[in-house]
Amino acid sequence: MPDVGLLDSTRARTLDPPPRRRTRWAARFGVLLLVATAGGAAVWWLTRGNAPPPPASPPPPSVTVSTPLQRTVQASARFLGQFSAVDTVELRAQVGGTLTQIGFRDGQIVRKGDQLFTIDPRPFEIRREQASAQLQTALAKQTLGQAELWRAQQLKATSFGTAETVDQRAADLRSAQADAAAAQSAIADAELDLEFSRIAAPFTGRIGARQVSVGSLVSGSRGGTSATTLLATVVSLDPIYLDFDMSEADFAAWQKSNPGVAPHADVAISLGDSGQFDRHGTLDFIDNVVDRSSGTIHARATVPNPSLSITPGQFARLRLALGDPEQVLLVPAAAVVPDQSRQVVMTVATDNTVSPKLVEIGDVHDGLRVIRSGLAPTDRVVIDGIVRSRPGAKVTPIPGTIAPDLSAAAQ
Repeated sequence: MPDVGLLDSTRARTLDPPPRRRTRWAARFGVLLLVATAGGAAVWWLTRGNAPPPPASPPPPSVTVSTPLQRTVQASARFLGQFSAVDTVELRAQVGGTLTQIGFRDGQIVRKGDQLFTIDPRPFEIRREQASAQLQTALAKQTLGQAELWRAQQLKATSFGTAETVDQRAADLRSAQADAAAAQSAIADAELDLEFSRIAAPFTGRIGARQVSVGSLVSGSRGGTSATTLLATVVSLDPIYLDFDMSEADFAAWQKSNPGVAPHADVAISLGDSGQFDRHGTLDFIDNVVDRSSGTIHARATVPNPSLSITPGQFARLRLALGDPEQVLLVPAAAVVPDQSRQVVMTVATDNTVSPKLVEIGDVHDGLRVIRSGLAPTDRVVIDGIVRSRPGAKVTPIPGTIAPDLSAAAQ
């Protein structure tokens, strides 16, 4: 049996290298580690030295700026109005009978005096003939009465007649005269009914849809004391009213320049979406009270309509001069940025930073927006490049010019 101690000694010598050998391996490992470290440092140094420089910051965006345009303009305000007829008439029958004729087409223009409806006139013609016959009877009695009175007076003068007979003949004559007068009134009454059986247009205008048909039995009354039949409605067209409401502020401005003066001023009117204020009317009425619920006052302008092209109920924009001419600042409409209920204009300060300013705007004049307050004449207003103008950001201002839009000056 082999010696266990001898085997353990031999295994120990085989697994553990001698001290000299361990020192050699440690030296080799240190050299390799030093070389790897030095190589990594060299690679890092070379890579750092050859890296591209960081990108430069972009220049501030360019915007076009200009000082506001200064002009003396007439202060004005715009309103939305609605046309209404000066005269509106409901055509109703004043006599009863059968409708025999309609002389118009629904919705057409009718002229004053045009016959629109005809009610059967024969009953009224018969009444007129009866009244004429009664008049002839009364006139005959009147002639006989005059003769009998003359004879009674002659007999009384020769003592063959009495005073009582003279009085009786005088009474008979007066009765015959009264009958004649009544017959004449009956004739006039029958002629009036005959006239009312032919219904004519009271003025030139547009007639609406007929409410009856030929053959209808209509009822009528001269004074409207009983139910009458509505036949149609006619509205006048020339001239025509344009009704609108003014705010208290606009009314105060108008009063300031027209103290104690009856309403009389020119208004410019624009129809449809053209934007052209090419029609004109006259402001001739302002109500005497301000509506407490809305804070507005009703006003009205009269507009000529010779072509009859404007119809009651249409809407239109109108422009009314308010106050006296004043010095204002003008900027392009695109330079005014809405911010909820406020209006903002972007300006560029002396250090080329964007500075927004709250402004109060007015009407449009020569295609430019009137600035009433919030802007100084020396402010540099951003007129192009607003989308690149952020409040507080740097920009590169480029000088520009604000010019009026001559094509919009006629509007």
